[in-house]
Amino acid sequence: MARTPSNMLPLGTKAPDFSLLDTVSGSFCSLKELQRTQGTVVMFICNHCPFVVHVNPEISRLAKEYQDKGIAFIAISSNDVQNYPQDSPELMTQVARQEGYTFPYLYDETQEIARAYDAACTPDFYLFDADLKLVYRGQLDDSRPGNGVPLTGTDLRNAMDALLENREIDPDQKPSIGCNIKWIQH
Repeated sequence: MARTPSNMLPLGTKAPDFSLLDTVSGSFCSLKELQRTQGTVVMFICNHCPFVVHVNPEISRLAKEYQDKGIAFIAISSNDVQNYPQDSPELMTQVARQEGYTFPYLYDETQEIARAYDAACTPDFYLFDADLKLVYRGQLDDSRPGNGVPLTGTDLRNAMDALLENREIDPDQKPSIGCNIKWIQH
C-alpha cells in the first residue's frame, strides 16, 4: 500500500472548472452547477483504495451534515480503469449506492481534472469558499487504515466550521495520505 501525500495546491487557488459524468445520475455535471453558496468540497477518491474504503463512513457522515449547511460535496475518480477495472464507472455507481453517497461521484476519464487540481492521492480533499477560492486542502483527519486512530473528520470539519462562521482557517494544514492516483501510461 503506497503512502502518497497530497501535493498541497496553494491556498487561494481558484477551483478549476469541469464537466464530468456523474456515475450516480448518469448525467454530466459542472462545478458551476454543483457548487453551493457557503462552500464546496471536492474529493478525489476511488473504489478500491484501502485509505478511501477506511474513510468512506466519515465522508458520508460529513456530507449529510454539511450539505444541509450549504456546503456541496463532489467526489471525483480519476484512476486508469484499463489497468484498475475495479474503479470503472459501473462499479463507481455501485459503490456510491453501497456507501450511501448523497453527492455526485464523477468520472474523470481523461485525468485532465486531477491534473488541473494537482491531485496526487486518494483520498485528496479540497475546500473552496463561496467564490471558489481554495481555503483548505489536506487530510480528513489523522486516522489511517490500521493505526487505531478513530475517524472524526476533524481537520476538514474544523475548516468547514471556520468557513461557515467567517473565522480564519488555520493555514497550517496536513497533507492527506493515500494511494497514488493511477495515471494512464502513454
